[in-house]
Formats: sequence, structure tokens, C-alpha cells
Amino acid sequence: PSVSARTLEFHHGKHHAGYVSKLNAAIEGKDYADMSLEDIILKSSANGDNGLFNNAAQTWNHAFFWHSMSPNGGGKPTGGLASAIDKKFGSFEKFSEEFINAGAGRFGSGWVWLVENDGKLEIVKTGNAETPVASGLKPLIVCDVWEHAYYIDYQNRRADYLKTFVENLADWSAVADRLKA
Repeated sequence: PSVSARTLEFHHGKHHAGYVSKLNAAIEGKDYADMSLEDIILKSSANGDNGLFNNAAQTWNHAFFWHSMSPNGGGKPTGGLASAIDKKFGSFEKFSEEFINAGAGRFGSGWVWLVENDGKLEIVKTGNAETPVASGLKPLIVCDVWEHAYYIDYQNRRADYLKTFVENLADWSAVADRLKA
């Protein structure tokens, strides 16, 4: 109920699928074809192959986004994740505020992430296809702030979409598992 079927049809069925198709076509018959998606991101970034990087990173970012949500998501994290958030941000409410503000304040298209960096939590904003994977950070959760992720349901109310993501969709159990891993 927080994201309409129409939004998901466009977002997953058109945007994400388009990146996957372009990536698959670009790597067919090349050394990249035998690499993991993460390795394709790292190698194409290092080589300055922007077209390949963009499609690989967008494929990875979107797949990670789908695994950052749950139809039974939202609420507050518990256990070690809750403790880590409290330690870094002071409270879950303060984290939520900072996460929402970071995503709402991301000029143009991009992503807002909670990452682990050298054992510490950080909120990171990335533009376009940028991904923490290319920077050696450990992604824990992401919210897509490209307009196609929210505009059908939320129009220009990006902050409302982000609030809904945190309160109703975020899969804190998956985030806790990623933090432990």
C-alpha cells in the first residue's frame, strides 16, 4: 500500500529491466561476462568505462533497493543494529530525520544510503549511478530518490516518500543481517 503497482511496474519492469538488458548486451562475449556484478562495477569504474559502469551500478543499486524493503517493513530496528544507530545518531528518530533530509536534499537523481565505513555507520548520498560499492563502503540499506521511484505516487513530495520508506518499507531485519555479516 505504500508504493503502487503502477510505480513498481514502471520502476522494476522498465527502468531496472532496462539497465539489466543494456548491461547484459554490453558484456556479452567479453571478459566481463564471467565477473560478478561487483567486480564489473569496480573494473569499469577503474577503467573509466562510464557506459558499462552506469548500467552495472544501476543494476546493482536497484537490486539492492528491492532487498532493502519488505511489505512488512518499517518500525524500528532492534538488537545490535538499534544500538549502532543509537551510538552514531543518538536515536532512531534522529537517524530517520537525517536519512530523510539527506534523501530529500539530494539534488537531482540518486540514492540515499546507510553504510558501514570502517566499523562506523554513515549516511551517504550518491548521484546518478554512483554506488558505495565502488568506494569500498558496505551498503546496509538504500532508498532510490530518482523521480521514477516515487513520482507516480508522491509527485514532488520526495520527503513524504522517504518518510514512508523508513516508516513502512525499510527491512530492518535484512539491514541487521548485513551489519552482522
